Amino acid sequence: MAGFSIVWLRNDLRCYDNAALHAALELGLPVVAVFIATPTTWLQHQMAPIKQDLLRRRVQAMQQELAAVGGQLLALEGGSYQQCSAQLVALAKQGAQALFAQTEYEVREQQRDKAVTAALAELGVPCHFIDNQCRFAPGTVLSKTGDVYKVFTPFKKTWLQKLQSTGCYCLPKPKSLNTVSLKLPDGVTPMLDGDNSSAAYPVAEQQVLEMLRSFCRERVLDYQQQRDFPAKPGTSGLSAYLAIGVISAQQAIARLQLESGEQCYQEGSGAAVWLSELIWREFYKHILVAYPKLIKHQPFQQDTAAIVWGNNSKWFDAWCQGQTGYPIVDAAMRQLNQTGWMHNRLRMIVASFLVKDLQIDWRWGEAYFMSKLIDGDFAANNGGWQWAASTGTDAAPYFRIFNPVTQSERFDPNGDFIRLFVPELAALSNKQIHWPHPLPMSVHYAKPVVDHAKARLRTLEIFNAVKKPAGAITSE
Repeated sequence: MAGFSIVWLRNDLRCYDNAALHAALELGLPVVAVFIATPTTWLQHQMAPIKQDLLRRRVQAMQQELAAVGGQLLALEGGSYQQCSAQLVALAKQGAQALFAQTEYEVREQQRDKAVTAALAELGVPCHFIDNQCRFAPGTVLSKTGDVYKVFTPFKKTWLQKLQSTGCYCLPKPKSLNTVSLKLPDGVTPMLDGDNSSAAYPVAEQQVLEMLRSFCRERVLDYQQQRDFPAKPGTSGLSAYLAIGVISAQQAIARLQLESGEQCYQEGSGAAVWLSELIWREFYKHILVAYPKLIKHQPFQQDTAAIVWGNNSKWFDAWCQGQTGYPIVDAAMRQLNQTGWMHNRLRMIVASFLVKDLQIDWRWGEAYFMSKLIDGDFAANNGGWQWAASTGTDAAPYFRIFNPVTQSERFDPNGDFIRLFVPELAALSNKQIHWPHPLPMSVHYAKPVVDHAKARLRTLEIFNAVKKPAGAITSE
């Protein structure tokens, strides 16, 4: 059999702007794409079932998209990362000359890729890992002294300077692919179907690209004004696709620049604010690579490792089930449980509530989010939770404690979002719905698990025990 290249797809499930696929084509050999489902490891990583389903559906769609240009995508059912080496070796023995894949940053993923590299090296097959997760790879956005930024604002400033000087180029989709027909090795089975729990999310690449275009053309103008209100369709709806690589960071940035032009750099514009969210995503990946202890669930701020959390399991269950007695918290958690997604403002509110009202270890919440979120991404999820818990890099000061009732009044003023997910409160007035407990009508709704004012003071005591007090004590 003539030689061929393997493109090992992981979280880069796209035909456009796929650096691994592009590099393989440049080698000039026929190309075979491979995806290996690893549900055992996914379970160990607490990957949400709805995200697993999205991955499987997207792989099946990409099989058709590559077939349309003459390509082949072998979708295999594995178990754990440890099985990837044997499966790729079995395929490579049919004549592979090289393997190409996108770099992944987490510890187990790095160990898996080292094992594959060593196994294929014994066959004389080199592995090429191409870092294309971020617009600027970790380690390339540094201070003038060559240090990794620990604070977002200077990181963003340097990142934007690099973008303005280099631009953002996306690789084209292959017009045609030359492939070979491989047989499945003994003991290797085709990828299984999912459970269709992610059916509300389209998975065709063109549909997702049209969602990106539509947002950047029509809705990003209002992003700054709309994004904090969960009852409004103010966000892009693209986070799940960024998480599995149906669209790349480069595509999002390039499309935003194309549609918004200089507004991307005008502070306070919708385009600039959305670009800032994309930069946050990159910031957390850069931090993750620079400080691998985060992958091992250590706090960035080491002094906070000494905190003794209350970890009341009944309170945690109430939080998980959306039965805390705080309407905005409960509506948010029920949205997560029912849809596999939660609005970003609500993620901050419920995280603050878990840590600073219930005094529960942020890692409990981090794991629960990963087990439910269709857009679960380790770096972003860890970064967001440590920010809310005041344990991370550039985190909210520990004395900044969200008041869930005032947050509710500010960001769901008419109670529209609460009514959607806490229907037992639907008949209350716009004012009553944020705190219904003095009313007899709230008899069918959960009683508050804690008193916010008392819980806030307890949290300050917990943090003051491990930190030197700094600044004024505030509540939002």
